[in-house]
Amino acid sequence: MDPQEIVLITGANTGLGFQIVRALCGSNKTYNILLAGRSLVKAQQAVRSATEDFPFSRSKLWPIQVDIEDDDSIHRVFDEIQTKFGRLDALVNNAGAQLDQQLALGSMTMRQMWNQSWNVNTVGAQIMTSVFIPLLLQSNNPRLLFITSGTSTLNGTENRTLAVNKYPPKGWPKNNFDGNSFSVPAYRSSKTGMNMMMREWYRMLKEDGVKVWCVSPGFLATGLGGNQEANKNMGAGDPAEAGNFVKSVLEGYRDGDVGKVILRDGVQPW
Repeated sequence: MDPQEIVLITGANTGLGFQIVRALCGSNKTYNILLAGRSLVKAQQAVRSATEDFPFSRSKLWPIQVDIEDDDSIHRVFDEIQTKFGRLDALVNNAGAQLDQQLALGSMTMRQMWNQSWNVNTVGAQIMTSVFIPLLLQSNNPRLLFITSGTSTLNGTENRTLAVNKYPPKGWPKNNFDGNSFSVPAYRSSKTGMNMMMREWYRMLKEDGVKVWCVSPGFLATGLGGNQEANKNMGAGDPAEAGNFVKSVLEGYRDGDVGKVILRDGVQPW
């Protein structure tokens, strides 16, 4: 068996996904990193960029095209990876979307926005995982990660210091962002659903030895929601630090917290 661990990361050509790739490239361990994106061209560009940033990395990068909203695409990439590698040591379900603003912009109806939020963030990750379980079960140390959100915790909705939990002014309709509070109900609901989905995978795969987590990386200055600069201005953190956090999970530092939603400094309350 190839001693290099094989890690597949969805949505890896940008944002947190790309920072996870960079963190693994900088690791002392050696990986086969399958950098997956909806666009093969963008995945190839990301591979070139990471290779330039880490010219002495012992890990190898492979551009992969997969659209987690397309079952045929998922099955095609499964066949590709099965043929080339025969197993998968870790699946990082990172690809996601924050689409709530599209309703306010008029580019989506409410039904379209809610359906697509769940289709990308929850259903896509569910199907991706279900298809790839046979390859994970070929690993001696399989790991399954879902990237969730700090907005997904039910307990955390009581924290009124966070803009996402503040009460908007009286009246209707409500503004998505009024300078005091902002609303991402479809996004956060889909990630809460992901948390329960993770618990189901943990339950189903416990006796198979698969280590499963949801990883809550914090509010990051990425393009999630369509405006990286706005996220940064609202106090979003460095995505590179979150990339290193995910790397630490892949490298065994949070094995005591399997089956939970984990933060860098602890466990996220339900």
